[in-house]
Amino acid sequence: MKTLTVRISGPLRASIFLLASMLLSGGCLAESESGDAKGTSSTVLITGANRGIGLELARQYAADGWQVIGTARKPDEAEALRESGAEVMQLDVTDQASVERLASDLGDRAIDLLINNAGILPRMGSLDEVDFDDYNRVLAVNTVGPVRVTRALLPNLKAGDGKTIVNVTSVLGSIERNTGGGFYGYRESKAALNMFTRSLASDLGPHGFVCIVIHPGWVRTDMGGTSAPVLPRDSAAGIRRVVGGLSHEDNGTYWTFEGEALPW
Repeated sequence: MKTLTVRISGPLRASIFLLASMLLSGGCLAESESGDAKGTSSTVLITGANRGIGLELARQYAADGWQVIGTARKPDEAEALRESGAEVMQLDVTDQASVERLASDLGDRAIDLLINNAGILPRMGSLDEVDFDDYNRVLAVNTVGPVRVTRALLPNLKAGDGKTIVNVTSVLGSIERNTGGGFYGYRESKAALNMFTRSLASDLGPHGFVCIVIHPGWVRTDMGGTSAPVLPRDSAAGIRRVVGGLSHEDNGTYWTFEGEALPW
C-alpha cells in the first residue's frame, strides 16, 4: 500500500498547532477572517501608514481590535489614518533624530508586531537613467530606514509577547527571480533589506523572535499605479493571514502575500 505524505506549510502548521493548544487547555481562540487572533492586548506598529498598503493594514488591524500605532512623516496630513482608529505618530525613517524621538515617545510600551512598510520606488529603468541622488534616497528609505527603526524599537519588541518583525519587501528583491533587469536602486534596496532580515532572524531567533520579509504583490496604490492587479485590501488581508500563521520555524523566511515561499 502506498503511503500518502501531506506536507503542511509553516503558516498552516502554526495555525493547527495553536488551535490544538487552545482546545487542549480549554481556552477559546477567536479569529478574524484573515486568521489573526483578536485581542486588545496586542499592539502593532506600522511605518508609512498614511496611505496605500500601510493604511489598509492599519484599518484591518484596528477593526480586529488591535492597538494600532501608525507612523507618518506628516501626521497633520494623515486624517485617513487617524479615522481608522490608529494612534498617529510622526516618523521619518531617514532621520535618526525622528526615529529616536519616536522611541522616546513610546517609552517602555510593548510592541508585539512591527511592520516596516515605509518605502519608495524610484523610476530608474535602465543604467543610463540612474540618478544617484534618487539611488541614495531609495537605499536610505527602503534599507537603512528599517534598520534604524528596528534597532530603536527593539526594547519595545522584546517587551511584547508577539516578538514579530515583518519587513515589506518585493519580488524584485529576489536575486534568483531577477531575469529581467531594470528597476535600478529599488531591486538593490529590497535585496539588501532581505539580507538584513536574515541576519536579524539569526540574531533574534534564539530570543523568541520571528523575522520575515513579505512581498505584498503589485498593488494598486500611488506607488504601484492604476494598472496594478491587486487591491490594497486584498494585499493587506493576505499579509495578515501569513503573519497570523507564523511559527518559530518560519523565522528568516521570504513570503508572498498569498502565502507562497519565494527564492532569495
